[in-house]
Amino acid sequence: MMDPALAEMGNHLSDAMKILESGKLETEQVKARRKLSWKDIPGPLQVDGQDVVSILQLVQNLMHGDDDMQGHRMQYVGEQGHMALLGHSLAAYISVLDRERLRKLTTRILSDTTLWLCRLFKYENGSAYYHEDDREGLLKVCRLVINTQYEDYATEGFTVLSSKQPVIYQSAACRPGLGQHLCSQLGLPLSSLCIVPCNTMFGSLHQMDVALLDKLIKDDQDSGKVPLLLIANAGTPGAGHTDKLSRLKELCVQCNMWLHVEGVNLATLALGQVSSTVTAATKCDSMTLTPGPWLGLPAVPAVTLYRHEDPALSLAAGLTSSQPVEKLRALPLWLSLQYLGHDGILERIRHAAQLSQQLLELLKTLASIKTSDVLESEVSLLEALHMVEDELNSPVVVFRFSQECSAPSSGGSVEEYFAGEREILDALNRWLGEQLAQQVPISGVDVVELEDEGACVRFNPLMTAAVLGTQENDVAALVEKLGEMIPVLSCTLHFRQDFKNEVLQQASLSYIEDLSWPGLGGVRYEPRSTDLDEDKRQQSVEGINSDLLKKLKELDTDLSFSIGPEFCEEKNCIFIGMATEDLDVAELVETIVSLGKDIEESGKLFENMTEVVRKGIQEAEQQLQKANEEKLMEEGVLRQIPLVGSVLNWFSPVQASVKGRTFNLAEGSVDSTEPVYSIKTQMSKDAFPDSPKSSAKRFPGQKLFQRHGAGSDSISDTSSVGQLEESFREAAPIQSAEEDVAEVPQEHSSHADEETVSSDQRLPEGQETESADALR
Repeated sequence: MMDPALAEMGNHLSDAMKILESGKLETEQVKARRKLSWKDIPGPLQVDGQDVVSILQLVQNLMHGDDDMQGHRMQYVGEQGHMALLGHSLAAYISVLDRERLRKLTTRILSDTTLWLCRLFKYENGSAYYHEDDREGLLKVCRLVINTQYEDYATEGFTVLSSKQPVIYQSAACRPGLGQHLCSQLGLPLSSLCIVPCNTMFGSLHQMDVALLDKLIKDDQDSGKVPLLLIANAGTPGAGHTDKLSRLKELCVQCNMWLHVEGVNLATLALGQVSSTVTAATKCDSMTLTPGPWLGLPAVPAVTLYRHEDPALSLAAGLTSSQPVEKLRALPLWLSLQYLGHDGILERIRHAAQLSQQLLELLKTLASIKTSDVLESEVSLLEALHMVEDELNSPVVVFRFSQECSAPSSGGSVEEYFAGEREILDALNRWLGEQLAQQVPISGVDVVELEDEGACVRFNPLMTAAVLGTQENDVAALVEKLGEMIPVLSCTLHFRQDFKNEVLQQASLSYIEDLSWPGLGGVRYEPRSTDLDEDKRQQSVEGINSDLLKKLKELDTDLSFSIGPEFCEEKNCIFIGMATEDLDVAELVETIVSLGKDIEESGKLFENMTEVVRKGIQEAEQQLQKANEEKLMEEGVLRQIPLVGSVLNWFSPVQASVKGRTFNLAEGSVDSTEPVYSIKTQMSKDAFPDSPKSSAKRFPGQKLFQRHGAGSDSISDTSSVGQLEESFREAAPIQSAEEDVAEVPQEHSSHADEETVSSDQRLPEGQETESADALR
């Protein structure tokens, strides 16, 4: 019979996972009510207790926030993940047992898990330390080695270390910050950390140089230092390479030094066929395993397996504990391993290795893709791939887009050109990795920066496949997307220099050199005005390029236009993205120049018009003031009094002539409308009846009117009554001859012209003041 408490705990966990994974969000009414009470601001504890469903609903809302559940992808957990989560609940429940029962239970859990892991990964006679931080196991191992090498360390402490300084050796390819973390936690100076370079002439560029390490150890021994521990890799964090562990172990035995190994390739120890380089890790003094990501188990601890004969020193170093509760760290892993079984564990690791093999085979069919640093030597792509498979046997696949560099056409040294080519290829590979991660997210690819190769795309299925649920068809989709992007990368790399040459030929454009931009490059439109000061010129450049970017984005094209990288030093410029093979670079540059000139001329026209209008308003005010004074002198003061003036005008009306004004925007002058009325009268007498007149082909303003007649509801900003006046002035002598009258196109009625002129230009009597206010 199952314990009712355990059964109830399992049911509660199952119900909780169903609620959290159901994707059922709260209703709009509840959401609105919640916004009134709290959002992201902590509030006081409610007086009444909440039920479990409400609390879980709150947890779900905090997990997702305002994100859409449909577009949010949760990590794949699965049944084995539920077992790991159940282990954390059981650990809290078991901790309330009496001490004797707790001791027996934790001893059984710890011994079972340690035995299973040592047999799975072929590590005989090993002990295990379970820890949350994957660096903590190595830290405790360092304490154990210090206690072993310095017999008086337990009594005298750091004074023993000061007389003979310990040295920790670490490969340059190890994860960054590991050695610094050890020194800070152990209280050692950074001089106790020795970074061993990797090979540069023979072997992989990511394998530790054993000969140089031997020399460094002898130099430290001659100076009175104590070689303490060596950290080696069975799968570097970047490219997944394995150090020469057999030679390193022999060297550590000679120098009485501890050898610790870590890396993702340690997972392949569970498989039947393992390369000799990885198998040598079973002879090391300690190794750190991370079964959580390998098997897709959430929140399970990392494990450090080690061999040591003195349990007292292990207890002093913290590798073992007398507290039963600390031994319960292994409970989630204990449950998960039993749920998966031996075959289930091997199947997940084998599946990840097969995905790597599948990707390598498919990459052989793609041109311009390199998969290893050995390609930098003179070997073929096929030979290099076999070297990756046979010698390294790593489940980590690192590939990079690359093309043969062409010599510079003119100017600049070859070294500078190739250095720039390297940075451009790094930018393109970063773009490639980001695009692949977005379009095929289930593949789990990411971008890694390698010291010698540069930016590369990494596929590490042992760390991602079990978590994301990656399958063979996902790898095929990844290669398919990669095949679609290679032509784009090639064309962009090819057109980049052409784009630079075309831009440099344009006086109004400046080329922006940014090697980290994945695209054709950057450009800035420079105004042609030279009479502006620096501040006004910067404002002009900013405004023109901002408007130019908006117009370029509105174009129907496959190119992308943006303001460039977030931390770009250049400002007020436009960056153009990836190119396709049918791109006409010359036409692109010409379009940018043409749009920039249009924007610049429009800005100048607006500035000139603003100044003209301002001066015209001042002149109009002066003329209206003068006209009012003349009217006052002509009519007298009494006629200006409202009541008296009405009586006098009734007895003795005043025949005032209409004195209209027209504002010519082209010349910036305020003129009388009398010539316009005389021309209009003459045109009305000479024109044929029922024969419409038009200025479509003969008057300077023909285009404006054509647009207006085609459906425009308003007159263009560049039109003015002054242009109409000039048109009439030119048309009057022409239409006085009979032979020319017959040639006038009959498209618009003269009646429409009269209405336009009379409505826009005539100022009736007594409304001069009102018109002046309107003009202002």
